Amino acid sequence: MVGRPGHWWAARESAHTLGVETPPLRWIDPPEGPAIALLDQTRLPAAEAIVTCGDVPALVDAIRRLVVRGAPMLGVAGAFGVALAAYRGDDVAAAAAEIGQARPTAVNLGWGVRRALAAYRRALHNQTDGPERVAARAVVAEARSIEAEDAAASAAMARYGLALVPESARVLTHCNTGALVSGGEGTAFAVILAAHRAGRLAKLWIDETRPLLQGARLTAYEAQRAGMPHAVLADSAAASLLAAGAVDIILTGADRIAADGSVANKVGTYGLAVLASHHGVPFVVVAPVSTVDLDTPEGAAIKVEQRPAEEVTSLAGVRIAPEETPGYNPAFDVTPPELITAIVTERGVAQPPTAGTLRVLTAGSGKPDGAAAAVYVERWGP
Repeated sequence: MVGRPGHWWAARESAHTLGVETPPLRWIDPPEGPAIALLDQTRLPAAEAIVTCGDVPALVDAIRRLVVRGAPMLGVAGAFGVALAAYRGDDVAAAAAEIGQARPTAVNLGWGVRRALAAYRRALHNQTDGPERVAARAVVAEARSIEAEDAAASAAMARYGLALVPESARVLTHCNTGALVSGGEGTAFAVILAAHRAGRLAKLWIDETRPLLQGARLTAYEAQRAGMPHAVLADSAAASLLAAGAVDIILTGADRIAADGSVANKVGTYGLAVLASHHGVPFVVVAPVSTVDLDTPEGAAIKVEQRPAEEVTSLAGVRIAPEETPGYNPAFDVTPPELITAIVTERGVAQPPTAGTLRVLTAGSGKPDGAAAAVYVERWGP
């Protein structure tokens, strides 16, 4: 639905946002647009506010500020950003480069941008009558395809991942991986939601996720809307929770998966994987194959984004560390494949995650020969 200025995308405040069905991203066609309307995830759950990006610099700023976030949704946003540049008559290649560099770790952002840019160039090559406008429409169509494919991937990952969740599961998750980051119901959260609907979820433990509290603000928001039994804990409390035997499986998402199976995800994920290994708890990553980057050979080659220091030294805009104290704020950490039980994708499950299993899944060629590179779904637990 396309509204008028001041209609559904106008910023609005409410006591809570439970039941709100506003999508995280919506494209606005001309004449009201071109523009991209984003649900401002920095202000949830206390306020529902829509940020309307009418040009590429506004979109880049929104991406950097985490107004829109999460690997799959960044791919969608990047593609629509190319469409925005095309409709405005900007230098599309330059705009694509700017968008693709807005956040360096999340591989889907550059992937979506490159795919949209390729669609733009194909349309220009094939058209002679009004080629720029035709090419712009072609990019919008490509971006919508990426969004629809992500929704389908989300549903498929939920089906594959559900087979790994035991009955009466107590699940621990980190950061936010639900509908706010996806064209569908998410990645890891989509599996958790499937388990809840199947009656398998006894409890969802949600790391608050420092320093921006995506778990406490966003995952808890989505869990409450879904009616899940859940609780938020400090990231540092996960160790004692695992030691108490209160976790049956850990499910997380990913922002980039290297060719060797190393996974970059929200900082704190690596610590959870170490704890899971020590306590004998399955550690499962859920991500679409678009997050697998075969051009990055290993985890050490993943560029980890460094966020502004004030995200650590301040809280809700109030300085909490001494004025002269610097901050160290990596957005992600990298988990090596030997600590990962399985990687769930829309094409199957890599278990164990290796260069061989990942190449099979990204090629979509089905199950390989030989147990050493098995790609299959196996359920464990009580």
